[in-house]
Amino acid sequence: MSVAPSNPASAPPAPVIQKETTVGNYFISNYPPFSAWKTEDVPAFEDALKRAPKPDVPLGVYLHIPFCRKRCHFCYFRVYTDKDSAAIRGYIDAAIQELAIYAGMPFIGGRKPRFIYFGGGTPSYLSVDQLQHLTRSMRDLLPWDEAEEVTFEAEPGTLTDHKLKAIREMGVTRLSLGVENFDDHILEINGRAHQSREIERAYRYAREVGFPQINVDLIAGMVEETESNWRECVRKTIEMDPDSVTVYQMEVPYNTTIYRQMKAEGKLAAPVADWDTKRGWVRYAFSEFEKAGYTVSSAYTVVKSKERTRFVYRDRLWAGADLLGLGVASFGHIGGTHYQNEHDFDPYLKAVQAGRSPVHRALTPTADERLIREFILQLKTGGVKASYYQGKFGVDPRARFAAPLATLAQWGFARVDGDDIRLNRDGLLQVDRLLHEFFLPEHRNVRYA
Repeated sequence: MSVAPSNPASAPPAPVIQKETTVGNYFISNYPPFSAWKTEDVPAFEDALKRAPKPDVPLGVYLHIPFCRKRCHFCYFRVYTDKDSAAIRGYIDAAIQELAIYAGMPFIGGRKPRFIYFGGGTPSYLSVDQLQHLTRSMRDLLPWDEAEEVTFEAEPGTLTDHKLKAIREMGVTRLSLGVENFDDHILEINGRAHQSREIERAYRYAREVGFPQINVDLIAGMVEETESNWRECVRKTIEMDPDSVTVYQMEVPYNTTIYRQMKAEGKLAAPVADWDTKRGWVRYAFSEFEKAGYTVSSAYTVVKSKERTRFVYRDRLWAGADLLGLGVASFGHIGGTHYQNEHDFDPYLKAVQAGRSPVHRALTPTADERLIREFILQLKTGGVKASYYQGKFGVDPRARFAAPLATLAQWGFARVDGDDIRLNRDGLLQVDRLLHEFFLPEHRNVRYA
């Protein structure tokens, strides 16, 4: 079976490509969209906790560390810059207590986590003592000695050789450095807390400690970023020779400092690079990384060695793994039900300290929605096999998604060839925009966060 552009005159009209970056969430991280999750569906999550897991479904753990030195102007995550050491210790203890609530429940089913993710915020904001207390307590409740991957997000300016040694001793296998840019002016005007000199120092220390995988984050299209600056960022990253790189295109969600400024000034377009520019910059970055021996492994990632370098957290989640999300505003997925914790600090603490689950909204997707979720998320890798979905869902995606696949093919972004369904580079660079074609009608025009 092959689908390819045939008669351009018969192709459905392509959507108008928005040039300017306006406010809103562009990146698609789940399906159905978060706006469909409801408080009245929380009982379904509570029921899922009481069921044994399905065979061969791996378990992961995500812990949100919501503390930062500064709030980046483009950040839309739940973070706090005003918490003292007592409040931080109270939060750590609450997260441990939350894990204790779940650790003995039937949904665990004797499983040990196959992947752990410390995200934020800034996990590396915590002190060594706080990190050791946290991770030792978590291990006592749910050991992760069989984990394939333990990921830890870090801001370069919070890292010392002492802290990096402690992080490695925690069992972290993938250290993700939030570099974003190498220019001090760009970093400052976008609200980043670190400076360029701290990047090199942190990276050097991390290499000396011996992390199996060091990842560098970059953002294309930041406020006042220029093409020459972007090319220099790519050059410096290649010179550092990290094991993997994540490259994101700047977006401006609603609850960001940039949006508040836009609203106050009555502006519709954000003061960041437009979409054509950002896609062009990422295209350039991917090309340069490929010349340096990297492989493009998704719409946002390049890896030095596909055999040794993996994104287990991403790949497991995109294949329907269970995820125990801990901490304020965390998202999780247990036994077929998605859920999110209380999204404010005090309500989260109050619930956990009372011995209750802090979950405040949930959703149990239908079988078709589960198929759509796995298909669109895995399509972000650039290519999928139809046989995978036939074996798992009993549905041939070439038939189920015949219309949107034909549309993407006629637009020149995708091709179906036998078992292979693939996006070309043009499609990959704007995949989040294209995935809307696979959504159910009721989900096509909603806010995603």
